[in-house]
Amino acid sequence: MGLDVGSKTVGVAISDAFGWTAQGIETIKIDEEKNTFRLDRIKELAEEYEVSKVVVGLPKNMNNTIGPRGEASQAYGELVRTELGVPVVFWDERLSTMAAERVLLEADVSRKKRKKVIDKMAASMILQGFLDSQK
Repeated sequence: MGLDVGSKTVGVAISDAFGWTAQGIETIKIDEEKNTFRLDRIKELAEEYEVSKVVVGLPKNMNNTIGPRGEASQAYGELVRTELGVPVVFWDERLSTMAAERVLLEADVSRKKRKKVIDKMAASMILQGFLDSQK
């Protein structure tokens, strides 16, 4: 399972059984300010797809440091690790959302539709990057 964690949404992607391809499946609404993290939904999806590992996108700064968003992603990843009891890997996600946006723009997807799919597409790119590194 791949997660693209934001302050208001979490994009979710799942790999196929062979670990070859990632597919964006859902965007979950969360509220970081109110500590509403929807771990219940993450757990439901993890059980449904028999998840054995979670890859959380880690947004690093261009100088390779970890800023507030990266720290928030790490905290979310730790919550997921505790809730699911599976290994959590942090994956450098620099530019994944920008890459997803570029793909959607090239496909001429409307702004309204891009907004609905960008997070799960970014999660898919994060997970695919991790899967490709394992080959």
